[in-house]
Amino acid sequence: MSNAIEQKLHEILGDRLLTDVDDRISYGFDGSFGQYIPDYVVQVISAEEVQAVVRVADEFVIPVTPRGAATSLSGGPLPVAGGIVMDFSQWNHYLEIFPDDLLIKVSPGVRTGDIHKLADDYNLMYPPDPSSSSVCTIGGNLAENAGGPRGVKYGVTKDYVLGLQVVTADGSIIHTGGQTVKNVTGYDLTKLLVGSEGTLGIITEATLRLIPKPLDTMTAMIVYDDLYTAGKSISTILTSGVRPSKMEILDQNAINKVEDYAGLDLPREAAAVLLVEVDGDTEALKKEMEVIRSALKKIGVTGVNIAGDKEEEAKLWQVRKLVSPAIVSSGYTKISEDATVPLSKIPDMFKKIDEIKEKYHLNIVVFGHAGDGNLHPTINTNMRDAEEVSRVEDAVEEIFNYAIELGGTLSGEHGIGTMKRAFLEKEVGQAGLEFQKAVKKALDPKNILNPGKIFPNPGEKRLVLNNDTAP
Repeated sequence: MSNAIEQKLHEILGDRLLTDVDDRISYGFDGSFGQYIPDYVVQVISAEEVQAVVRVADEFVIPVTPRGAATSLSGGPLPVAGGIVMDFSQWNHYLEIFPDDLLIKVSPGVRTGDIHKLADDYNLMYPPDPSSSSVCTIGGNLAENAGGPRGVKYGVTKDYVLGLQVVTADGSIIHTGGQTVKNVTGYDLTKLLVGSEGTLGIITEATLRLIPKPLDTMTAMIVYDDLYTAGKSISTILTSGVRPSKMEILDQNAINKVEDYAGLDLPREAAAVLLVEVDGDTEALKKEMEVIRSALKKIGVTGVNIAGDKEEEAKLWQVRKLVSPAIVSSGYTKISEDATVPLSKIPDMFKKIDEIKEKYHLNIVVFGHAGDGNLHPTINTNMRDAEEVSRVEDAVEEIFNYAIELGGTLSGEHGIGTMKRAFLEKEVGQAGLEFQKAVKKALDPKNILNPGKIFPNPGEKRLVLNNDTAP
């Protein structure tokens, strides 16, 4: 730590500069693994403060790591190189809707759930719906390009960002995009920055696109005796002429975890269940469900159970919402991945994960967003058992490698961060990796913006879960 740096930061932030070791340690972790102690924590509440802090970082060449609610599952806000953690969670006071223009303007510390609520008050909808929306911040969603169950029909965060205010690595403030749906002026810097995990610029304000809220929803639970048919059903539904708003799948292990946890009278012997929601006009929904039922009947699927009312519909979605709480109820650490594969390869991925589970003697649960192939293989493990942790690392590596082999990707919505950087070259190739590094070097030549993320360290070839550097 430097007295000169601390004094300059104190002049900018006052009491919102935290330097006590207890405070710094508490800002050294997220929802993934490893803990790293920063040198300073700054709680910013304006673009001007962000700009001033970045200029200090630029002057002294020290890292700046943006942090929202720290719900990241990939290590995005971990201060792996020390330096400054920039906490946005206090900057939650700007949330303004412009209903006639179908847009919202928001500061980065606003919770995503609050955006949903405000849009709903005007009979509008902000479609991206990460499962952690009640606690995660929009800044984190933008950094990681978050998705959610509605992604199958409506897409992900980047599809609803019209414009950004951004502080660059040298402390300049730029604006990308604008307030219109159509905007092709120059390079699309907005989409470049969304999903860049804070490595190219720090987002200080976003203009988000809204859509009319659907009039109604209808949900069905479909029960399967085998995973192959469950996987085949996904493509069958999506090519039936109906576009579901949600399609979520749970394997047998996930079903039984939820049943043990909540006692919802679920079919324990089922190989999988598929939850399918359609949205729109009430009368049209009934017809769409019949189209789905008819399409599935042609491939021998008859167990389509449609919720009769809103209470039943809520109970069906409770099954999906309780998967994570059910998994963590064991008391062991939950390792949640998000490998994404082509729709036709979902059964292959399920089969491979089952083989990996047996090979490494691990407790693996699989659930996820079936409609876009975004699966969440989730492992319960005892982090105090070094031998078991090593088996987990091997298993996760096999899952990543197989997803890529199937034509899939390392991440559908969690980002790369520290957890998946060792495997990036395997997906994008050496030339692709160097091209991305060139963009990073051009926009952040001193490598002060969230260093240690996305790109592998020299010689790094595998995932390491136990990597704590905090005192």
